[in-house]
Amino acid sequence: MDLIFVIILGALWGSFANVCIIRIPQGKGVVVGRSFCVKCNKKIQWFDNIPIISYLLLKFKCRNCKTKISFQYFLVETISLINFLVLYLIFGISLTTLFLIILSVVFLIIFFVDLKHYIIPNSLTYSMMILGFVKSFDPNLDPIFPNFLNSLIGGSLGYGIIWSIIYFYRQFKKKEGMGLGDAKLFAVIGFWFGWISIPFVIFLSSIIALLSVLPDLLRSSKKLSSQIPFGPFIILGTIFYLVFQDNFVKLL
Repeated sequence: MDLIFVIILGALWGSFANVCIIRIPQGKGVVVGRSFCVKCNKKIQWFDNIPIISYLLLKFKCRNCKTKISFQYFLVETISLINFLVLYLIFGISLTTLFLIILSVVFLIIFFVDLKHYIIPNSLTYSMMILGFVKSFDPNLDPIFPNFLNSLIGGSLGYGIIWSIIYFYRQFKKKEGMGLGDAKLFAVIGFWFGWISIPFVIFLSSIIALLSVLPDLLRSSKKLSSQIPFGPFIILGTIFYLVFQDNFVKLL
């Protein structure tokens, strides 16, 4: 029964994440009004708004105008469901699970917002900085989380390193490089997982980003100076670090 509840909850929060991904960049409230088709503006009935299931039953099309529904809806809801399930299987029903679920939903929203709009909303990063630091005062959480001093150092280091890179790049190149949204996202990671996570996540996210654009660089369709949304790579680097955390720490 718990497993079924977790699966349903994961899909529902994935649906909410989709709402945030669409409405936050538009400056709209995320809990105002019912969902509607972006093409025909018809309100979507509740039976056509069941996460994952409705998408499949409707064969990826709006019931009214037959316009193709973005695959993003299905993808985000599926990722959220899997994420909830994995966290439950690893940490069970616990406060650690709750914190990681909250962070994962926010990461999911940031991932797709930055991927589509090249922005990382302050409302998300600031709230996660605060929560990441506040939770560090609870000594009963999983060791994956640092104590409050480690958390404070981590948040400061995460922001400080990226801010320094942005500042010196601007001074030498006379143009913008990374955005402060990336610095704030690194601060979030530092507050949540401590200072030791920062160098690894910087390295891993940079490698993943380079590998992802390498084909375009070889085809000369992009340059090293081309703008890319770095937030998704930071999040992927963080996930990679957390999965192999013990192996990375042994390297020190």
